[in-house]
Amino acid sequence: MTRPIVRRDVLKALGGAVLAAAVPGGFSSCARLRSKKLPNFVIIFADDLGYADVGCYGAKGFETPNLDEMAAQGVRFTDFYVPQAVCSASRVALLTGCYPNRVSLLHALMPWAENGISSDEETLAEVLKKKGYVCGIFGKWHLGHHREFLPLQHGFDEYFGLPYSNDMWPVGFDGRPVGPEESKARYPFPPLIEGNTKVSEIRTLADQDRLTTLYTGRAGRFIEKNKDRPFFLYVPHSMVHIPLGVSEKFRGKSNQGLYGDVIMELDWSVGEILKALEKAGLERTTLVVFASDNGPWLNFGNHAGSAGPLREGKGSEWEGGVRVPCIMRWPGRIKAGSVCSEPSATMDILPTFAAIAGAPLPEKKIDGFNLLPLLSGETGVSPRQELLYYYGTEFQAVRQGKWKLHVPHTYTSYEGLEPGRDGFPGPTEKRKTGYELYDLEKDIGERHNVIELFPDVAEHLMALAERAREELGDGERPGREVRPCGQIKKPLDDSGR
Repeated sequence: MTRPIVRRDVLKALGGAVLAAAVPGGFSSCARLRSKKLPNFVIIFADDLGYADVGCYGAKGFETPNLDEMAAQGVRFTDFYVPQAVCSASRVALLTGCYPNRVSLLHALMPWAENGISSDEETLAEVLKKKGYVCGIFGKWHLGHHREFLPLQHGFDEYFGLPYSNDMWPVGFDGRPVGPEESKARYPFPPLIEGNTKVSEIRTLADQDRLTTLYTGRAGRFIEKNKDRPFFLYVPHSMVHIPLGVSEKFRGKSNQGLYGDVIMELDWSVGEILKALEKAGLERTTLVVFASDNGPWLNFGNHAGSAGPLREGKGSEWEGGVRVPCIMRWPGRIKAGSVCSEPSATMDILPTFAAIAGAPLPEKKIDGFNLLPLLSGETGVSPRQELLYYYGTEFQAVRQGKWKLHVPHTYTSYEGLEPGRDGFPGPTEKRKTGYELYDLEKDIGERHNVIELFPDVAEHLMALAERAREELGDGERPGREVRPCGQIKKPLDDSGR
């Protein structure tokens, strides 16, 4: 999005968060970085992990010592976002630096979907390959399961994992295969894919238990194999998406049941990846990012996480759905123990990595911003001046500085409803909101609508909302800057059509 011109009086009211701990530079410029050996990049992406599901974010009932140590050695973000609180949309934003609406990849792609990420979009892997990076992904892809959409066709050199969510299978919430009359019978068993080839299937809960260990082992071997060349490693875990799976080494270890056990194993996985970097002598030459794809799936009760003080969870554009934990570590480059309260998003990772590597950005317009000056301490203000909240094609909210404006929309709510237990979901409810304005510095839980107190701020944000609709659309209203997603190539018929 283009940066808006803000009236001085409104700008004063907008205020804004600050970098809570200064980050004096281990580097002072992109040029200095490029004069040295190219650094490595690692992204560890959890699935459905809530804002309060990491120790340093307030988790209870289990421990995350490796993630807490990673935060102690780097920077913890308090206002880090995904653009939509759902799997495929969130992941395409991370890898393209674009709002999902710009690249027309929305919701969560199903096993019978005929669309996926477009070959015309340039992924983070493709950006880094221009500088000689080797790229590997081990985990959940969810940007299309047909061959033309799989990672090896989009810049990655190695791939092992599931092409979509681990609950997309013909198995009930009790772990038993469903009958032919049940709706889930339409699903195939999720394929484990190596490169472009199916090598196995996930058929039982015991198969789910192996996933975190499998992905972690492959990640470690990738680091060892490529320690003498620059690499980008992407580990999008299947957990803690239901159905939960955990290996025997962590089963029963937490005070919060199976969900806590699964997070403890995820934390172990982070530790194993960090140890592999240290063993290879790459600890100080690797930027590691940990985040989640969206907030917790709250109606699964004790098999779901916590959004802490945030409102709602997965599937909504309230803060609990889209504000996620994020930790970045780069010893000697990012000051240890930093806390950043500036707004930033997964879309900003692509331009940040590109700036560090000295790689050109994609030719097509993206929505991410380079966070390098923020990480280096050259500035205490994020280049991200605004954040748009869409769900599917519907525009629902906009944030600038400390202010967030909701426009009228229907959303999925969990509040006041009895959640499910032990892998079974509880009910959700569709509710409506009108024009509502929140001061996120004073009201992180979005409980006190102050639109009548600050009409000028609301009016300014409504203008930003209208600009967003013009560019990216809203419901049936088309956006002038929307690009098509990929569609599977079907064979021609006898007439050549």
